[in-house]
Amino acid sequence: MTSTNVFARMAPFPEPLGLITNYIAAQSAEELDGPPPWDIGALSAELLARLHDWLDEVCRWLNQTYAWQPQHVIPPCWKEHDHLPYEIAAFAFVRLDACNDGGSMIVWHEQYDRFVTRMNNALGKSGDDCRMGKHDASPARFAFAAWPTPTVHETTKG
Repeated sequence: MTSTNVFARMAPFPEPLGLITNYIAAQSAEELDGPPPWDIGALSAELLARLHDWLDEVCRWLNQTYAWQPQHVIPPCWKEHDHLPYEIAAFAFVRLDACNDGGSMIVWHEQYDRFVTRMNNALGKSGDDCRMGKHDASPARFAFAAWPTPTVHETTKG
């Protein structure tokens, strides 16, 4: 009777690419006084390009490993939803640290459920369409249109 290792099909969590790893190491060694790597809006274009590739791998891994139900699937257009890259980046970096401690991994798994809930709340009705490849550039466009254009006085306040 031949035994097959059922765990052999499970892929490891994607390793961050070199530039990201170097950035994290420099911050840990206090050699770099830059923004945390999950603060996407504050990162350099070079780091953002590498981060995008890694986060895309992380999303694919999360979908392959954890998405048992359709509502657990991170849509392929995740980068087009401004809140998701921030959430996914923070979640991915926490996962790197959590691997060093079993208790932290339990907390990370609890955070996964909370992440999925926040993702689905934010995607709302468009989530199903996005998961099927039918992304709407701005389903909340009616809410943005309701905001009045700022006056010169409001934009110069500081």
